[in-house]
Amino acid sequence: MTTTRAFRRATALASMLGLALLSLPGAASAQQGLSDMAAPKAVADPASAAGEPQAIPSDFDINADIVPAHETGVIGAVPPSAAPDVVGAFRFLCMPGQLRFDDPIVWPGQPGQSHLHQFFGNTAADAHSTYESLRRSGDSTCMSALNRSAYWMPAMLNGRGQVVRPDYVSIYYKRRPAGDPECQRMGKACVPLPRGLRFVFGFDMVHPDAPVTGAGYFNCDGAGATQGHYKDLREAARHCPVGSQIGAVINAPACWDGKRLDSPDHRAHVAYFSWATGQERCPRSHPYVIPTFTLGSWYTVDATLGDGSRDTWHLSSDEMPGADGRMRVPGTTFHADWFGAWDDETMRMWTANCIDRMLNCSGGDLGNGRQLKQVAPFAWKASPRLVPIPSRPAVATTPHH
Repeated sequence: MTTTRAFRRATALASMLGLALLSLPGAASAQQGLSDMAAPKAVADPASAAGEPQAIPSDFDINADIVPAHETGVIGAVPPSAAPDVVGAFRFLCMPGQLRFDDPIVWPGQPGQSHLHQFFGNTAADAHSTYESLRRSGDSTCMSALNRSAYWMPAMLNGRGQVVRPDYVSIYYKRRPAGDPECQRMGKACVPLPRGLRFVFGFDMVHPDAPVTGAGYFNCDGAGATQGHYKDLREAARHCPVGSQIGAVINAPACWDGKRLDSPDHRAHVAYFSWATGQERCPRSHPYVIPTFTLGSWYTVDATLGDGSRDTWHLSSDEMPGADGRMRVPGTTFHADWFGAWDDETMRMWTANCIDRMLNCSGGDLGNGRQLKQVAPFAWKASPRLVPIPSRPAVATTPHH
């Protein structure tokens, strides 16, 4: 299957895999087109107030990684409007990257202190990563080094000393256009992602009794599978037969306080929509609507998925440290981390075209007749699919999240 056909397949699977465009209140008005949208109100630049780092240009010719768009089947074509949906969409696929006992957000500069993470995106991401280092080093498993952002989540283990690597990871950014009047109702404004923003979302490993964010769930796809929103791996296993795929799907926060790029708990500077009178609204403390994303990590099922016990599939984070050595119900500690390090010009393209023009961009299509080049060969199946659990660095003492 060619790369173009692969991404076309990903687009077709988007809704089936739980990554469909949001159908939010006001969808009918979206059909009238962008001509009816007001110019966004002028607001103080929250990124400047937050101490956004200086721009760091890519250290290569970005035009080498941007090619004529081909996702629609017509070379150089602009993708269609996302209407009647009310958000623009920018989608692409990633392949699995490095496995490390590192977390550059929670344990910066302390390799080996975390449970095992599966990284994707920046291939140089490790415990020492900063915005500056991510921008200046590493390739990317997410199509092109124009996206040197780092994404990571707990590694999937099969209970037999092996890591189950995902076949692929789907990333789907979305937000209402900046000129949509709903932006002012939902908060102060719809704004771009600031440079260097980073956060953790999902299950809280530090405060395990805290509410779980991100609405994470497991889904199934393929021959004999029954699709659904399953709360843990044990439940999903009953609906995902051998040979099908199981997906771990989670949503990043959509609201930002406009003041900080990080916070002590790595969560408090961002937030999720709440429902007020049947409509989505950012908290007053987090009034800026940013492009959020849905992450879906998909794995081929084998006989070791079992019933989700310690001796079958579970997340590395399910192995909670403690005197009794008990493990959480497999899959219930699902969470993810993101450290933004996009090439500025590339992010401006997909924000201006795919998001603010409310286009339906897939396969890294930038919405302007151009598209991210798939630098690394893409495959629908991980190879190798199973790898040994790596050794923890000797410098580690007490592993935590």
